[in-house]
Amino acid sequence: MKTLEPQEFPKKLAEITDPPEKLYLAGRMPKCNRYLAVVGSRKYTKYGKSICRKLMQDLAGSDICIVSGLALGIDAIAHKAALEAGLDCLAIPGSGLDKKVLYPKTNQPLAEKILKAGGGLLSEFEPNFKARAWSFPKRNRIMAGLSDAVLVIEATEKSGTLITARLATEYNRDVFTVPGSLKSANTAGPHELIRQGAALIRNGEDIRKELHMEPLGETPSDASTNHLTENEKKIINALSSPLSKDDLITTVDLPANKVNIILSQMELKGLVIESNGRIEQK
Repeated sequence: MKTLEPQEFPKKLAEITDPPEKLYLAGRMPKCNRYLAVVGSRKYTKYGKSICRKLMQDLAGSDICIVSGLALGIDAIAHKAALEAGLDCLAIPGSGLDKKVLYPKTNQPLAEKILKAGGGLLSEFEPNFKARAWSFPKRNRIMAGLSDAVLVIEATEKSGTLITARLATEYNRDVFTVPGSLKSANTAGPHELIRQGAALIRNGEDIRKELHMEPLGETPSDASTNHLTENEKKIINALSSPLSKDDLITTVDLPANKVNIILSQMELKGLVIESNGRIEQK
């Protein structure tokens, strides 16, 4: 576990009016172009779970880190779906990071998966601090503060989830949300956010547009690679000559688990081939 001083904080977090005095980091701080906080109801519906998973799948290949609170419900669903999509994850629990107190206990295996995938756990609380009711709103400001935007997926009209959305507005961050049935209490929060000006999100490309990112696979400056995702381009650029998998992972500076996922996808597309322990372009 590493202690981060203010000068080591993510740039956006250092700019908020009430930054933490220090942070504790387990794992690594993902180096992504964009950070997207995903929050929502603990008592989610089938619709909420389905749309959350779909949005994470839509973002596969994007240089986006998914930030959430490791909580039960939408937070955990977002983390799991993001890992499946090969996206980086940063979890910010309302407790310290020591295994004895990490909250909620049922999501400790998920925390381990995030670390194994090359992501991180972040907290301003002392490592042995046990979560309290007041510590969750306090950690929400860190989630909102370090992110480019906050995506709300399901929330009742008085849900604590909306605290993170309010903080995002105060910090001049974007707020995104997903509409739903007018008959569902779980979409009362998102519908009110839309009335207040939040961006309505239908799919992953909507998220990318709102974050001012190029459409997946398109780079105006390189027509020959306009069918590749950003991480695929990194790998192709690194393979000017064949490399071992270990050397490739070091060169592209991505977690090993993510590189393995991307390479599998690229092999299926016929872009690369592994021969005699070395990866090369086809």
